[in-house]
Amino acid sequence: MGFLTVIPLSDACPGAPAFTMRNLPSITAMQCFEAAARHMSFTRAADELNLTQSAVSKQVAQLETTLEHKLFRRVRRSLLLTPEGAIFLSDVRKVLTQIEMSTQAIMTYSGHSEVLNIATLPSFGSRWLANKLPSFMAAHPGISLAFHDRVEDFDLEQENIDIALLYGHGSWPNLACHKLADDLMVAVASPAWLAQHPIHSLDDLTQRPLLHLSTRPDAWHHWFASQHVMTERSYHGTRFETFPMLVRTAMAGGGVALVPHFTVDEELESQRLALAWPYQLLSRNAYYLVYPEHLGELAKVRRFVEHVVPFGEG
Repeated sequence: MGFLTVIPLSDACPGAPAFTMRNLPSITAMQCFEAAARHMSFTRAADELNLTQSAVSKQVAQLETTLEHKLFRRVRRSLLLTPEGAIFLSDVRKVLTQIEMSTQAIMTYSGHSEVLNIATLPSFGSRWLANKLPSFMAAHPGISLAFHDRVEDFDLEQENIDIALLYGHGSWPNLACHKLADDLMVAVASPAWLAQHPIHSLDDLTQRPLLHLSTRPDAWHHWFASQHVMTERSYHGTRFETFPMLVRTAMAGGGVALVPHFTVDEELESQRLALAWPYQLLSRNAYYLVYPEHLGELAKVRRFVEHVVPFGEG
């Protein structure tokens, strides 16, 4: 992780506290602690931060005094994190990372550029949306796109998101919704695996290893039921949190995966995967582009919507 330039306040003002009146640690104090914990050495931390070993040690000692907990144990000239130090280190790293990201964003900000914050489901973003981005960026060089992966529910306005790509029913309070793509569910597997485990009927398929996405636990059940097949095995099998790992496992011969067609169109075309059964289920849900209604008149939002939303969809 990169770091901000250190301003050694304690060196300039001997005895200056590492915390402000609000009892918040200074950036210098947090950097000294993080570097010392990463290297398990005050000397190496000092070399990295261009400070003296004494300055680093003093900053950490001031943190320990204020926190009323030891962050390190000194054992034979080496350092070990205490349990309290390990907890504090995790939070400090998050804070430093956020400060660094914010600093870099401001440093690279141009008054001639608008930033459009877009939240998207990782698989849909990489498989569907990414193909449409080059032409948008070429047509609108004054709009900078900032993407944020989201897999759980969130509040767009609280997180300062202008546009989100969501999967669902297409109706969310206070959000304008535009349909992007249907969700066609297909059963796929490795061609080599299918050659060794031929599927001649749906009964055959119920006996094969079924691979599931954990966020769609009843997907196989609906897929079978829509073909008038009821089987307890539709809920059995290995579960994955993400489509990429699910698809990779199917490609490696782990069984049959039920996935949206867009997540495997390239693999089907290249014959790294094949349809295990020809049926395709049109899901009740679909993929939508949404944004807070009051942002609809912003030029950057309007231009992105006009570029991405299929003609005639509303």
